[in-house]
Amino acid sequence: MFYARNNKAGLDGMIQSMRRRLPIICLLLFVSLPTIVRGQAWSAKLDDGIRFYQVTDVGAVIVGTRKSIYAVDSMTGDILWRRKESSLDENDVAPIPGTDLVLMSFEKGSRTRIEAVDALSGDRIWQSEKLRGAVMQMAIEPEANLLAVVMAKDAKGPLRDGFKRKPVIHVLNLASGDELWKHEIGEIEMMPTRWSEKEEVEYGLDNYHPPLFADRRLYLFYEGVTSFDATDGGERTRDKYRVNEEGLALTEAAPVADEAFFYTSGRGHVRAISRVSGKVAWEAKDLGVTPELILADGVLYARMGGQFTKLKDGETVERGPYGVAAIDSHSGKVLWQYKGADKGITNLVMNDASTLTVADHDEVIQISSATGKRIAHVPHHVKRPAFALLNERGEVVVGGQEDIAGFKGGSEVWRGHYPPPGRGLLRTVAAIAARAASLYLRFGGTVSTAFRGFQIARTLTSLSWSGLATRSSFSNLQTLATNLVTGSARSYASKQFKPFGVVAKLRSGINDPNIRPGAIDPAREVRERIRGNLADRRPHDVEDRLLDRLDPAHQLDRLSKFLWHRERLATLRGNWMYFYTDLKTAGGHGLAGINIQNGNLDREVRLSDLDERFITDEAAGTLFAANGNRLLGYSVRR
Repeated sequence: MFYARNNKAGLDGMIQSMRRRLPIICLLLFVSLPTIVRGQAWSAKLDDGIRFYQVTDVGAVIVGTRKSIYAVDSMTGDILWRRKESSLDENDVAPIPGTDLVLMSFEKGSRTRIEAVDALSGDRIWQSEKLRGAVMQMAIEPEANLLAVVMAKDAKGPLRDGFKRKPVIHVLNLASGDELWKHEIGEIEMMPTRWSEKEEVEYGLDNYHPPLFADRRLYLFYEGVTSFDATDGGERTRDKYRVNEEGLALTEAAPVADEAFFYTSGRGHVRAISRVSGKVAWEAKDLGVTPELILADGVLYARMGGQFTKLKDGETVERGPYGVAAIDSHSGKVLWQYKGADKGITNLVMNDASTLTVADHDEVIQISSATGKRIAHVPHHVKRPAFALLNERGEVVVGGQEDIAGFKGGSEVWRGHYPPPGRGLLRTVAAIAARAASLYLRFGGTVSTAFRGFQIARTLTSLSWSGLATRSSFSNLQTLATNLVTGSARSYASKQFKPFGVVAKLRSGINDPNIRPGAIDPAREVRERIRGNLADRRPHDVEDRLLDRLDPAHQLDRLSKFLWHRERLATLRGNWMYFYTDLKTAGGHGLAGINIQNGNLDREVRLSDLDERFITDEAAGTLFAANGNRLLGYSVRR
């Protein structure tokens, strides 16, 4: 008994001691776990192998299998609707930015039917049988209710050089689908959406900048610069020149604008086109390849040279001469040229009104925007640097396929090295790196280039869409960093949102002053509007529709979440860049999410079967990947 009492006393002492130490142990454990390991949140089983998947503004993921088209709720994995016997290619499906609509192209023989479908319900909002081919690119002017769609027929075949087609641009009423006018573009070279020698591939127009609306005109960039009256198609501007260097994609800059001019580049020239007359006001010549323009305080800064994708095989090549030129935006006079980046160059970053930054193969270089003189330079030690960004703390972030580092004031602030797990994965790792860059820029691009983004957003209200943002095989990180911010990122940052489906019914009911609380349930009329929408526009081949199975109250709750998702996108800032590597905490291989604001390894997502097409939805806090016939959702919310 004495032994038992002493043993009990000793045990009690140990328990008390552990209780006293437990907070300290927990604190040490918390400090020692800098990453958050994420597990699978949901799994959606579909009817066949997944061929592609795309996100939409309203939180529905459009998924294509060999048998059907699905819409999956990004937050829960619930199947929102299914359209059977709709085996479409990725080029046949295109979400319309700034809306809740998805364009679908159904081809049968020589006939094509285009449908605008509500992403949440599968309802057909309108359809047209006047359009032919697959959807290549789009421009949207929400205020004028205009949609320009570029279509191309027979854009599929064996991988080969010089694949050409004659695309057609159709301008439609966004609400009804009625065609206002069309224009046939001359025969132009197209770009493979993937490089596979074993099977047929789809071709797209990712090697050209998409159209855009400005000043009641529609601008095209396939054969130089051409503009048309947006409502009747009357040609206003035509400055024809050969687009893109031989065999390379996107060697011209995405257009920028101020109140007076529209600025473009091509074939060694930078041009200013009057927004009043549509005529070329001036040209700055002999600048070489100029794939990027930034406009600030009356000066146009042009990056000379860079990294470009070869249409033949998808490889990235460098083309010089390399440097930066400053051009007076009113006269076209070249104010200065910096030619010190003689070993390649990344995209251009404007830190503030007085400083520009680029990185070459060896150094991060700061340049005075007033004189073009080098202010500071520091070695970056980033293997094959491809892009540069500006984070919220004013740090220049330089990254490549395996490395990322932050610099400020001429010195390194933080660094991360995330090599791929093993050899023989170069093409896959390149595709993953490109996917990660496109996802960051989709949400964070207008933040990381805020100075430029402000200049663009101030004068252009049009939204543009191109398949470039969705291509898992597009491996040129610099092209993504340079061009996505002028298109897809701007569409997400825009507060413009025009719903046409069941969300429109919900929003109109919420904002209707005639619906007042009182003796009648104020949500009743909203429910009736939604129910009427579901009954009137449902295609016969849409099945498994979630809204049909929910009671009215839960319908409203679910639709409110989708509306919240779009409103959240308008204010969202992306912070994470992903690398495919060996995971330190989770073990195995997977995606490491690096916070570009501080360099911290915030996220680890273990993926046993790698899917280079992965997508993140930051509003839903979910990362998606496909595995066979399952779409998997992984939580990445803090």
